[in-house]
Amino acid sequence: MASFEVEGGVTLHGELHPQGAKNEALQVICATLLTDQTVLLNNIPDIKDVEVLIEMITLMGVKVEKRGQNSYAFTAQNIKPDILKLPEVQKRFSAIRGSIMLVGPLLARIGYAFAGKPGGDMIGRRRIDTHFHGLQQLGAKFEYDNESNLYFLKTKRLKGTYILLDEASVTGTANLIMAAVLAEGTTILYNAACEPYIQQLCKMLVAMGAHIEGIGSNLLTIHGVTSLSGCEHTLLPDMIEIGSFIGMAAMCRSDITIKNVSYENLGIIPRTFQRMGINIERIGDDIHIPVHHEYEIETFIDGSILTIADAPWPGLTPDLLSVFLVVATQAKGSVLIHQKMFESRLFFVDKLIDMGAQIILCDPHRATIIGLNNKHPLKPTTMSSPDIRAGVALLIAALSAPGKSIIHNIEQIDRGYYRIDERLNAIGAKIKRIN
Repeated sequence: MASFEVEGGVTLHGELHPQGAKNEALQVICATLLTDQTVLLNNIPDIKDVEVLIEMITLMGVKVEKRGQNSYAFTAQNIKPDILKLPEVQKRFSAIRGSIMLVGPLLARIGYAFAGKPGGDMIGRRRIDTHFHGLQQLGAKFEYDNESNLYFLKTKRLKGTYILLDEASVTGTANLIMAAVLAEGTTILYNAACEPYIQQLCKMLVAMGAHIEGIGSNLLTIHGVTSLSGCEHTLLPDMIEIGSFIGMAAMCRSDITIKNVSYENLGIIPRTFQRMGINIERIGDDIHIPVHHEYEIETFIDGSILTIADAPWPGLTPDLLSVFLVVATQAKGSVLIHQKMFESRLFFVDKLIDMGAQIILCDPHRATIIGLNNKHPLKPTTMSSPDIRAGVALLIAALSAPGKSIIHNIEQIDRGYYRIDERLNAIGAKIKRIN
């Protein structure tokens, strides 16, 4: 296992270029299974989760060719879904959450699919019922093998229907969209997730010949077609990485410009940082964060404490709450962070408390942070990254804390952030990777 040795308290200065969106990458790579023609994907992030997914589809028979930096061509002419039954492939399946999105395309194109329990961050229960219930409504038969711990789904032909999702699951919505585009008839998805990544998936599928109405809303109408063609698609920059960089700049009192952020697709993220007192200057499609010697959290109009909570898009993404929480530790004022979706995502705050942060963990979903207004910097410590987003939040905390911190289990960070140590070192950070 690898670790980061971080010399904190240094000032950063320069430009950062966000990687391609991790969540979008996992969706559109799975979508390449829907056609036997070549699909060219640009701005694919070179991160562990993407690497594992590409390994899986390669084992299934997909030809993957690197065409340039962060560009890959996928040709899925001869797919072998039975490969997914092998224990070594299931080990990969259980390593990432995005692997569950292979099921929809395989059902639509081949007529059957195997799935194990998907992996991902240990942030609480992440049920997959929405996926399987929706696929069953489309006509798939569902079986579970206790001995192999494998799910098996099969169908002669998926048929369009009306589906009201019990939750606005992003991966669940993506899975059902990919299944429905080749289904017979019309599918209506209500309470669908509508994140920019879902919009990007829909636009890519339309470029391949799919008929999808309502893109960008929570009501999608999908008219099934008999086949899809190839296309070229470019991924959005990763909004979670952009938000992480904004928080890091304020926390480390640094002057940073984030390039080519696709500002229109950031939704409520910039405004939420501004409510934290962080000055965000938009310059074209770039974001400039000037040096902040202090930043003050807003209160509600009646004077009550500000609450920052996650919500389905266009609400605030839950993936950034860990960053907002750590940034609040050095703000002026207090804030309540309410993580509604996952019951274990706030459990990393004990590490921040060890660093001197004033945090009250109210329950598994809520934490109150009393900002120190940079009067008492966080103290360096040794800690372990529990998941991707908490790992980056802890890295931001370590960068702000004068002295030497150690972060173990950085494989979690590598799953979602491409060579984050090298990129931050290029603008003045002092991060050493220890194997």
